[in-house]
Amino acid sequence: MLRFARRFRVLAVDLGGLMIKVGQFLSSRLDVLPPEITAELEGLQDEVPPVPFPAIRILAEAELGGPLETVFASIEESPIAAASFGQAHRAQLRALDAADTGLADVVVKVQRPGIDAIIDIDLAALRKVGGWLSRVRIVSSRADVPALVEEFAQISLMEIDYLREAQNLERFASDFDENDRVGVPEVVWERSTRRVLTLEDVTAIKITDTAALAAAGIDPAQVAPVFASVMFDQMFTNGFFHADPHPGNIFVTPDRQNPGAPTTWKLTFIDFGMMGEVPPSTRDGLRKLLIAAATRDGKGLVAAIKDVGVLVPSADTGELERAMTHLFARFGGMGFAELREVDPKEFLDFAVEFGDLVRSLPFQLPENFLLIIRAMSLTSGVASSLDPRFNLWDSVEPYAAQLLRDERGNIVQDVAQQALTAASVAVRLPQRIDGLITRVEDGSLTVANPRLEQRLTRLDRTAQRSASALVFAALLIAGSVVRADDTGLGNVLMLASALPLLHGLWAGRRGL
Repeated sequence: MLRFARRFRVLAVDLGGLMIKVGQFLSSRLDVLPPEITAELEGLQDEVPPVPFPAIRILAEAELGGPLETVFASIEESPIAAASFGQAHRAQLRALDAADTGLADVVVKVQRPGIDAIIDIDLAALRKVGGWLSRVRIVSSRADVPALVEEFAQISLMEIDYLREAQNLERFASDFDENDRVGVPEVVWERSTRRVLTLEDVTAIKITDTAALAAAGIDPAQVAPVFASVMFDQMFTNGFFHADPHPGNIFVTPDRQNPGAPTTWKLTFIDFGMMGEVPPSTRDGLRKLLIAAATRDGKGLVAAIKDVGVLVPSADTGELERAMTHLFARFGGMGFAELREVDPKEFLDFAVEFGDLVRSLPFQLPENFLLIIRAMSLTSGVASSLDPRFNLWDSVEPYAAQLLRDERGNIVQDVAQQALTAASVAVRLPQRIDGLITRVEDGSLTVANPRLEQRLTRLDRTAQRSASALVFAALLIAGSVVRADDTGLGNVLMLASALPLLHGLWAGRRGL
């Protein structure tokens, strides 16, 4: 395995482009891959061979419209980071630009010359492989591989548009504007184009550099749950998330403070080229999935899996629910470190009992799901590298509890709205019936049935009883739901429900 990792690393560096992205992804999977493999591939995170500066200079000057010496006060020829699609150089803004932006030290990110052609070649190869895989029945029944390749192609092409990246950065910053645990660099728009991006220099401690974190007085084990929570917020609350959170793209930034005070810090994200969006319907399904996982609800988990489109709607899931319940009962709540200590025979027994079931179910990989899987996988890997005994459940459970409280609040709002609607109907309906009777009496409505007045009177009473019943039910349900969080308000609503109930009973007796 180690020899394979070394060969792959050499191949990825040689080919560049998307192959480096694959290596970066594998290097962060500390939760599933042996440390020897991830250590071998770790250099692909931020040690890609740089492009010689003369080639970078030519491209940057063409984009910025002048010699670099006139655009910046200074620029370092040695890059501080070289990535698969571009590389970054430290620079200083000229006095006028510094005064306008409030920044002096910046990082200039320049696209690799010829990267467009490399991506085109890589995508052509992926499309060819995708076409082959689409002819394999076991693959084609689970995923539309050509569609996934096109999704990846769209993402890759967007990633080399630096103006789009700058827009993504500002949207991400807006989402976390009130969260002092998250930071992003500022954009220098006047010195940015589609292929050159100038940003505030926010270089700090790489998130997986545990030695540097400890030296700064920061416990890596405390960083892991905060990082996981921030990623959860992006995917399950905001619906707009950083899809490439590998260690080279995240810093831990200590705040300036008084000597002797406890060290405070924030997570600083960079590289917003690869971002994902979660549609509201998928986000609701993911929230339900998270809540079901945290509460060890096998049936709810399967329902949520269907909601997000991983199972086709017609799938018979009874046996799968039983399998998930069994899985939660035995392994629920365990972290990756604990799972590694479980006797492999237990996993084998589970596979024997439920393997055929899982293989027979119509699982599928829906579109727009590729980046969600990638982001969650990288989150798990980075958190495990910060704390080998990191338990994702410890972060999922409090977050899911908050989601559950939010969902309960939404239910209360829905019930309250239904109560108001029912009350509105109850108020308007008798008046509308009276209006109809008036039109009959004054002759403006011609009818042929002499018994209509009697029937309308009965209809009026029936409508009043129905409206009262609706208001009674709405107030009673609202009170029972609210009572879990606010006993006083819940009791008031439940007592108030007695009034429309009595009115309905009185109206009914009067009609006898």
